[in-house]
Amino acid sequence: MRNGMHTDRERCLRAVQSKDARFDGWFFTAVSTTGIYCRPSCPVVAPKPENMTFHPSAAACQQAGFRACKRCRPDTSPGSPEWNHRADLVARAMRLVADGVVDREGVPGLAARLGYSTRQVERQLLAELGAGPLALARAQRAQTARLLIETSELPMADVAFAAGFASVRTFNDTVREVFALSPSDLRARVPKKSGAPRPASPTAGTLHLRLPFRAPLNPDNLFGHLAATGVPGVEEWRDGAFRRTLRLPYGHGIVALTPHPDHIGCRLTLTDLRDLTVAISRCRRLLDLDADPVAVDDHLRTDPQLAPLVDKAPGRRVPRTVDEAEFAVRAVLGQQVSTAAARTHAARLVTAHGDPVDDPDGGLTHLFPTPEALAALDPGTLAMPRTRRTTFTTLVRHLAGGSLHLGVESDWAEARARLLSLPGFGPWTVDVIALRALGDPDAFLPTDLGVRRAARELGLPSTPAALTARAAAWRPWRAYAVQYLWATDSHPINVLPT
Repeated sequence: MRNGMHTDRERCLRAVQSKDARFDGWFFTAVSTTGIYCRPSCPVVAPKPENMTFHPSAAACQQAGFRACKRCRPDTSPGSPEWNHRADLVARAMRLVADGVVDREGVPGLAARLGYSTRQVERQLLAELGAGPLALARAQRAQTARLLIETSELPMADVAFAAGFASVRTFNDTVREVFALSPSDLRARVPKKSGAPRPASPTAGTLHLRLPFRAPLNPDNLFGHLAATGVPGVEEWRDGAFRRTLRLPYGHGIVALTPHPDHIGCRLTLTDLRDLTVAISRCRRLLDLDADPVAVDDHLRTDPQLAPLVDKAPGRRVPRTVDEAEFAVRAVLGQQVSTAAARTHAARLVTAHGDPVDDPDGGLTHLFPTPEALAALDPGTLAMPRTRRTTFTTLVRHLAGGSLHLGVESDWAEARARLLSLPGFGPWTVDVIALRALGDPDAFLPTDLGVRRAARELGLPSTPAALTARAAAWRPWRAYAVQYLWATDSHPINVLPT
């Protein structure tokens, strides 16, 4: 664990002096003599130790009056893994900030979703991150603005609006303060610096982005799983990319995600550019890009049975979701049936109840149906056994009614308890929802047939109780251990599609 790493001065100094990219996003270095802040791996000569201070967030650096380094671009480093493996108030708040809740609903909306007072949320964020929710959201708006400035030909007034700024003047002032360049100067630098000029006539609302991650990243099970379980009309593998539709706060989108050795290519088409921040956040979450693979793999290697699997293909991520309610529905559809049957069931629901979309570049046709749409359907039309039909209708009714929350703000323990109280929800269904929808890095599937078969082949206990006892040593990364166990099988989910 690296909680509060910015307070460990000696460790931070070693990371900066060795330019260790593994710590990008864990903390930021502010340099008093230059007035800039950097990521630990910044390629410039390391400043003198006495001139460095360390901060837990880019927003804290900006609050302290520092501007972003033009060389290492700390605002584009991978996000802190803290918000993935923690379930406390601060982590849940940060996941909501990344999902754009402060911009859409304000700080009171953020606090209401978390079930705390505005003052409590502000106090805890300020104590741990050196910045309150407004400052954190402002830093995110600045990053979104930079993406739009550098990857599109949008007029600056449209960039300001799309990034969430209340006025063009605030947008101009923030960009100058954070990046020490005007928006026009920032755009003018791109072709010279990147060597890849923006397209002269981009499709309206289409952006080409590079999503960073911490190395290593093994794409096989990540993209293999998404492609093999994809719902026709909503998801597809085409031309080396995983493509899917996105339901977003202001409209919808289509994203194509392509694995590369040092980044994930992201081609994003949006009906409303105000959804850019949310779309990026959800794509990063889908691919688990903010994980710390070195910390995970080092821990799992301590088990002699797992070590060879980790050494063979390090950097496995947990394939997650862009829509937690959608995944819960799909988990129920997949109960006690094959992957192909689950896809067929889901495709029928999509065709009958999903919202249609246009996709001139592929075969995507619909958004996945909302819980509200599914709650209104006639249960008699569902081609499934009566008990599973009851499970399905109960789930969508609770999701639509708001008595069950599975979003990024959800309390993992509370969500598990609520799911287990529903008819037809046993340990496997709840654990797979915890693993892929809730994002719990310690979710474990001891009753899963693939996990048990892999355990038996490796000489691990294969009964659920004994395997759970043995897996206690893998905590808090049991969700990643599941990926390594699944990878021993020849199932298509473990193969990068061609």
